Amino acid sequence: MTTNTKRASLAPLLVDVAVPVGGYYLLKNGFGMSTLAALGWSSVVPALRIGWAVARERRVNAFAALILFVNVVGLLLSLVAGDPRLMVAKDSGVSSAIGVGILVSVALGRPMMTVGMKPWLVKGDAAREAAWARLAAGSAEFRRAEKVFSLVWGVVLLAECVVRVVGAYTLPVDTMVWLGTVILAVSMVIGFFVSGALAAGPMAHMLIAETNEASKGVALARS
Repeated sequence: MTTNTKRASLAPLLVDVAVPVGGYYLLKNGFGMSTLAALGWSSVVPALRIGWAVARERRVNAFAALILFVNVVGLLLSLVAGDPRLMVAKDSGVSSAIGVGILVSVALGRPMMTVGMKPWLVKGDAAREAAWARLAAGSAEFRRAEKVFSLVWGVVLLAECVVRVVGAYTLPVDTMVWLGTVILAVSMVIGFFVSGALAAGPMAHMLIAETNEASKGVALARS
């Protein structure tokens, strides 16, 4: 991955995480805004970025649209209710919506997280791509691991949602502004570790074994 690619991939993260957190404290402590106003204005930049990305690509990205929807609805509800805690809790709405969507996809037999996992395991290799297709069609163990991967992420995201909502209504708002980001980061680490140990790792081993077996078969056929 080149330096420019790394910067491009980090830019959305900085806008969606660093800007809201830094903006909140700057507006509240530096400019003396109320908690609700600081939360609202610090959410504007990420919302504009997502809206611009949708307009620029001229197609609706489901994930980006979901985040934008939660931001706008959360802001409007907070303004009506006058509750800054609702503004903090709204961020967990994205996690809960995605988590429920992932669990539903597992129940339907079409695990959503496969789209993100497959490129990491296949690595753009045609032989591995073919091995994946064979395993997906003929290995119950492989399909079960595929579902487990999505199941882990669905549970992790729902758990992260519950923790952040509880924190939003039991801890000071100033604390949850930065702690919410920490909770999200810890949840991601747990998700990567557990899903890797229970699903992605075993799937990678099966994929390598299947690829090697197919290579041996080709070599024997040529000899």
